[in-house]
Amino acid sequence: MTQSRILRHGAMTVAVALLAGSVVMGTAQAATTTAPTAAASTQGTKIGFVNTERILRESAPAKAAQAKIEAEFKTRDADLQKLASQLRAKVEQFQKDSPVLSDSDRATRQRQLSDLDATLQRKRQEFQDDFNRRRNEEFSAIVAKANAAIKKIAEQQNYDLIIQDAVTVNPRVDITDQVIKALN
Repeated sequence: MTQSRILRHGAMTVAVALLAGSVVMGTAQAATTTAPTAAASTQGTKIGFVNTERILRESAPAKAAQAKIEAEFKTRDADLQKLASQLRAKVEQFQKDSPVLSDSDRATRQRQLSDLDATLQRKRQEFQDDFNRRRNEEFSAIVAKANAAIKKIAEQQNYDLIIQDAVTVNPRVDITDQVIKALN
């Protein structure tokens, strides 16, 4: 699995959590304001389901944000790959030369390799932190648009409750395609 794929997966999890929290909060608020009515007539409740992971993977704004972020970080990712290759080459060379090196030369080269490895790890961590921060910035805007679209659909189609991340869902209550269409 490539580094950018791992980063996309980690950031997707964060974005899903953001969307999940805001939709659940909205539906919880709606449920508390209409609790007496909902308890009185449970048979007439209209429920919808939204697959947030699909929204953040398949909607046009999410795809555009992903492409934008990947383009922004492409050069830094290539630099990290180059640095990792240099480190591997130096380690291999050290392993070949190690038997004939003096103790002081061996210690010096080990220190250099250790410093290069520490630099690589620091740069990778900075890259990942920057990538995740930037992705969260982009996805927070998508989350806000998705929440607005979900709320609009709920109001227009008289939904009492819209949930997400369920164990099993009947396709007839899944409104994910409508939300993606509204975002596109």
